[in-house]
Amino acid sequence: MNYVFLAIAIVFEVLATTALKQSYGFTRLWPSLATVAGYGLAFYFLSLPLRVLPVGVVYALWSGFGILFITAIGWFWFRQSLDLAAIVGIGLILAGVLVVNLFSRSIVH
Repeated sequence: MNYVFLAIAIVFEVLATTALKQSYGFTRLWPSLATVAGYGLAFYFLSLPLRVLPVGVVYALWSGFGILFITAIGWFWFRQSLDLAAIVGIGLILAGVLVVNLFSRSIVH
């Protein structure tokens, strides 16, 4: 269940970050409320796997997947372009997340 909680936390974090973009500096009510609620739920669900999994591994997965999903949303939804350096950097983040998940003995699968 720890990875399910982590996945839920990542989803709420990505939704909150997307709403944050739409809040225009907290000047729009509904996106601002969605941001606060989303981050609150994200941190709650993030706290659950931290009871048993190493904080470094949980944070690496949280931030890595969050970056990947937010970048994809920015590219598709907000039409934000990516240059080669950004694509390579995000690819390296993805590679790091895969290495941690597939080869690390620090986590219990």
